[in-house]
Amino acid sequence: MRTSPDMTFDVIIIGAGVVGLAIAQKLARRDRKLAVLEKHDRFGQETSSRNSEVIHAGIYYPRDFLKSRLCVEGNRLLYAWCREHNVPHAAVGKLIVATTAEEAASLETIQASARQNGAPGLELLGKKQLLSIEPEVSALAALLSPTTGIIDSHCLMQSLLLAAEDKGALLSCRAKVTAISFDGAGYDLEINNGEYRIQGKTIVNSAGLHADQIAALTGIDIDARGYRLKPCKGNYFSASPAPRLRRLIYPVPMKNNVGLGIHATLDLTGRVRFGPDSRYLDKEEILCLTDGQNGNGPPRKSALSLYKVDEDHKEAFGNAIRKYLPGFDTETLHPDMSGIRPKVQGPGDLVMDFIIREEGNCGYPGFINLIGIESPGLTSCLAIAGYIDDTFIKDGK
Repeated sequence: MRTSPDMTFDVIIIGAGVVGLAIAQKLARRDRKLAVLEKHDRFGQETSSRNSEVIHAGIYYPRDFLKSRLCVEGNRLLYAWCREHNVPHAAVGKLIVATTAEEAASLETIQASARQNGAPGLELLGKKQLLSIEPEVSALAALLSPTTGIIDSHCLMQSLLLAAEDKGALLSCRAKVTAISFDGAGYDLEINNGEYRIQGKTIVNSAGLHADQIAALTGIDIDARGYRLKPCKGNYFSASPAPRLRRLIYPVPMKNNVGLGIHATLDLTGRVRFGPDSRYLDKEEILCLTDGQNGNGPPRKSALSLYKVDEDHKEAFGNAIRKYLPGFDTETLHPDMSGIRPKVQGPGDLVMDFIIREEGNCGYPGFINLIGIESPGLTSCLAIAGYIDDTFIKDGK
């Protein structure tokens, strides 16, 4: 099918999650034709809508990581955006709680690292101080992060989309990119196995859980480049009746930041939710996630089945929660939701950073890959958008 002039864009963003929409509102302007392609029926249907909705402070990652820099900057930008655009949010604060002497000793290291990253206001609390502000929490010590908060992620995405559309951006849903070719001047994108095609000079791959597969469509060797994702599932349970908490409660993070442990989060209605745990998907599940087929047989089960909460994890959740809420009753837990993280860090690997690269050095100028944008991706979304604009968008188009 031939591409008509009205299907040619200056910038095409693949993926309408919170990061893709943040990039769209940053790059959109009246003299720049910009399209956002989303394979689902609407924006934000995967990782962006299946998370803790936490505004992170930038505590955990090494100082030279993009995750640290963009999270700290993104925290500030996100609060400002929420105030300006009336996005529901609350700076409720967070406590990282230590329940053993070894964990208590590590809080000072975490605090020092957070200060190096630029995360403000972290305060060490003793047991009595902790009990005075969170009477149901039992721990030897805690680290208070006052700039951690919660947000309505759907309202955030809606505000980003409206801001982008107000500057002329176009969102096209049910538009799955199925092939990409480069002619030396621009990119031709096949949509829905040939239903139609569009062209663009600059492509931003913000496809989340499928970003590695989009990168592979160009011809990039995703294994050689370290782009192949290792999707990791996390379950959430809610509690009813719920413990009376005023802040988010986190255990000391797991080794190499594989996850932040079973933590207690609040939503804007005061509901308490626990999670996520951490389990890497197996090969069969990854094929389901990427719409694979069983050889010549029938299609695999829907990827939606992967999001069913693993209810047999309930007892493990209860045991983890009782480490800091000793009176907690496992029977109050009810399945809530699950999400899948687009990790580049595999089981046993050292902690890894966001991958944000323009691929000119491997023959694809103007193709910008965002790979492994997991937590703190939501917090960092506006900072990621600014980083892409400042670093890669140089010619005005």
